[in-house]
Amino acid sequence: MSRLDFTPYRRSTVGFDRLFDMLESQARLNSGDNYPPFNIARNGEDSYRITLAVAGFRPQDIDITAQANLLTVQGRKREDVDEGAEMLHIGIANRGFERRFELADYVRVENAALADGLLVVDLLREIPDAMKPKKIAVNGGATLSAVPDEDSTSGDDEANAA
Repeated sequence: MSRLDFTPYRRSTVGFDRLFDMLESQARLNSGDNYPPFNIARNGEDSYRITLAVAGFRPQDIDITAQANLLTVQGRKREDVDEGAEMLHIGIANRGFERRFELADYVRVENAALADGLLVVDLLREIPDAMKPKKIAVNGGATLSAVPDEDSTSGDDEANAA
């Protein structure tokens, strides 16, 4: 197992200790079990979707917990065995699991749904207005205005450059 070494970055950055610690701990934790498989997709600038393959689990077998920057998905193993049936081969995994996802600040769970053996968890990043950048007028101007998104200003920059 290779170890990540962030020492060069720690020397030249301030306030990123939590990020480096998180990356190092994730590398240690994720070196083994890959069950259940999952996808993470970005659906928009501030929306994400985690999809886990949880075939054989019912909604009541799954617990989803969101707390301060951590999303935990747990599946409980079911003990229902077909009475009177002799199992010749067991190829469908029926074991409990726990998956943890570190979430950025202001990311919250919007929805969770289970259909066709896939658990879909939709996430949304909502930055409070107080945390958004604001334009401040110089020399006593009383107006504050929100800084426009980069996408809406890119055309203006090209026009000004010409």
